[in-house]
Amino acid sequence: MSASLLALDPGKLPELRGNVLVIGSGIAGLTAALTAADRGARVILVAKSALSESATFYAQGGIAAALMSGDSPEKHLADTLEVGLGLGDPGAVAVLVNEGRAAVQELIDGGIRFDRRDGDLHFTMEGAHCHRRILHGNGDATGRLLEEFLLARLQEQPQIAVYENHFVVDLLVLDNQCFGAVMLDGNYGRLLALRTDTTILATGGGGQVYRETTNPAVATGDGYALAHRAGARLRDMEMTQFHPTTLYLAGAPRFLISESVRGEGAILVNQDGAPFMQKYDERGDLAPRDVVSQAIMKEINAAAGAQVFLDLRHLSPALIRERFPNISQICASYGLDIAGKPIPVRPAAHYFMGGVVTDLDGLTTVERLFAAGETASTGVHGANRLASNSLLEGLVFGKRAAERALNYAPARWRKILLTRPERHGGAPLDLSDLRHSLQSLTWRHLGVFRSEPRLREAEQTLAQWKRYVFAEEFQSRAGWELQNMLTVAQLLTTSALQRQESRGAHQRFDFPHTAPTARHTEI
Repeated sequence: MSASLLALDPGKLPELRGNVLVIGSGIAGLTAALTAADRGARVILVAKSALSESATFYAQGGIAAALMSGDSPEKHLADTLEVGLGLGDPGAVAVLVNEGRAAVQELIDGGIRFDRRDGDLHFTMEGAHCHRRILHGNGDATGRLLEEFLLARLQEQPQIAVYENHFVVDLLVLDNQCFGAVMLDGNYGRLLALRTDTTILATGGGGQVYRETTNPAVATGDGYALAHRAGARLRDMEMTQFHPTTLYLAGAPRFLISESVRGEGAILVNQDGAPFMQKYDERGDLAPRDVVSQAIMKEINAAAGAQVFLDLRHLSPALIRERFPNISQICASYGLDIAGKPIPVRPAAHYFMGGVVTDLDGLTTVERLFAAGETASTGVHGANRLASNSLLEGLVFGKRAAERALNYAPARWRKILLTRPERHGGAPLDLSDLRHSLQSLTWRHLGVFRSEPRLREAEQTLAQWKRYVFAEEFQSRAGWELQNMLTVAQLLTTSALQRQESRGAHQRFDFPHTAPTARHTEI
């Protein structure tokens, strides 16, 4: 029997039944739901907010696929493994680049409108790619293009029952098998039991655990916490990718400045206007994201908190307007004309490369429970994700998870009781204050650079908070989200302490060298 945030008999709740439960509505979740429904399954799709509110919707740069003349899946595979620094799984990457190429071509054949020049698909360059292979849509709004394309298909599929503004509190697990979940109806405040043959976690990442993040508000790491309580194994949770260039203006959100901006020729400069990336890596501004993020923080720390900027002034204003209309508009709303003035930038938490361990079909270590997209650890990213591989991963492995999920025989329903240790509630908690405190703690101690003293302090503080936060029996999404975020922060801390080396996105002051043998951390 798994741990739970609830204590109840799900058999006494109103029930919804289906073949496949999909939790999450980004590219992985939508692809999984559509794949299962197209094969005749009855699908329940749950989104904790609006369907379109996902990291996919806000993805700017593009989706990588070796479709351009002179490129190949083999080259794409080599680039992905090189950036992964020994933690990437060659078999998983081979699936990604080969099936991904076919999946993107299927989107094109299906009518998706990626950007073109002179009638031909336009491919751009991003850091650590050896070839121009990044397809994009509406300039710098590729994720929105993909999300809306898939949502349009969803509207045509009667086999999918959609539940927006519903929050999955816990999974129903017995004898290491998952039989569905319990969810909160966000409209009426009641709990519902979802009885399904298989469940697919596609909840995205957990960037909201950090104070500085590019992630939308829904990215609170729920899938990691759900899987952990269900007894599933998680891997490499310390591998948080920090996007090197997010808008850094007082009062402005940490809006992502796409890597494709540097791909088109923008350069990073210090407060004196001098380029600096070449002294950190021979690839300069097109080095992998971990290298660029660390270089920026070194420049900032060396000059006692000075600013770093992304300079586009040498590029054509017409090119800037055509390729980056969304970035131009957002910056202009804060009085910044990016064609005439450099953009102040800093790193922010962006993508979790670790996650719930799965096989190549998305199956976790719990039977009937699958994971896909950022929630999963398929082995494709390793220690540092190659730019624009994330949308591709959701497309490829969302489909594979759904296909494998349909191979399971109908579940034999069994009585499941959700239990939690006895709790002793105290005074009401200020959830907003706790959430902000947690985000600040992780940013200070689990940011771009780490060390054992900082990690031990985080470990002790999180344990203290967890003692009284988990003593509370919440009846709201906000409370359960906070408990999930605390769980994820603990997983990050434990994993970061295990990895006594510096590798890719995980950099430790006290272990600056990379170990000769690459090993995974597991919880």
